[in-house]
Amino acid sequence: MGLRFETRASDSPWVDTVWTCTSEQVAEMTSVAAVCWGLVFFEREGTAYASITGPETRTGTAPVPQGATFVGIEFAVGTRLRAVPMLALVDGGIELADVTRRTFRLDGVRWETPGPDDAEALVDRLVHSGTVVRDPLVTEISRGHRPAVSARTVERRFRAATGLTQGAVRQIGRARRASTLLAAGVPVADVISGLEYFDEPHLARALRRYVGRTARQLREGTGGAIALDLDQPTTS
Repeated sequence: MGLRFETRASDSPWVDTVWTCTSEQVAEMTSVAAVCWGLVFFEREGTAYASITGPETRTGTAPVPQGATFVGIEFAVGTRLRAVPMLALVDGGIELADVTRRTFRLDGVRWETPGPDDAEALVDRLVHSGTVVRDPLVTEISRGHRPAVSARTVERRFRAATGLTQGAVRQIGRARRASTLLAAGVPVADVISGLEYFDEPHLARALRRYVGRTARQLREGTGGAIALDLDQPTTS
């Protein structure tokens, strides 16, 4: 296998998932639309790198250096970096300078580079310092609550906090969930009804736009390397 990609959930309210990846012979992979921003750390041939990744509104392709190991932290929707506007990160990112194998610099401070098991400890320090902040209104919305403010205020603050509209977050999340279900062998008809797609063409368009795969490719595990852990456990 050219790319080993694994994710785990987090019990931190500031973190969505923590992921790891090891590349072997992969030169390119399919990137997948995502609603979270993140921090990515990787090492190749003894040199360390770190970057801030932004939400992605569409699928695409991304180069993957061979022989690299990655650790990534995907932050919860509604969190953001104090010093970087979220809109500036959408469909892009920032490569961090002054990175060593042990530390990286962010928001003018040097931090210890985390491993997959101590990602939350780093996040706690970033939060405590005020480097990572969040909008409580957006957190409330993400938990399904309806705040007592106008819809216009909600949408404005949601976009400022996430870089995306609420509709985009729902559509991207649904397409990613559909991909996991299809890869687990759930029938297309069940995915359509369970995730409330209108019909099979509607599902196909969403997968093409946000995931870069067809339902058949997801079921068969074909199409090449993809930046999505399709082995995540599913629930009915």
